[in-house]
Amino acid sequence: MLNLRREDLAKVATVGHSTLFDFESGKRQPHPRTLDAIRAALEAAGVEFIAENGGGPGVRLRKQGA
Repeated sequence: MLNLRREDLAKVATVGHSTLFDFESGKRQPHPRTLDAIRAALEAAGVEFIAENGGGPGVRLRKQGA
């Protein structure tokens, strides 16, 4: 979707590469501040988080120029 490697996301979000791997593999649950940092990094890269609206929460890419 973004062509963003785990290593790049970890660097931008200032979290450890192994931390992201552990979250993805279900080995541990993220702390709220870590989730906030990851979300902020993804939003900066153009991801929009969509709130629950009857169809479930989701994500999409922000429109260019928006």
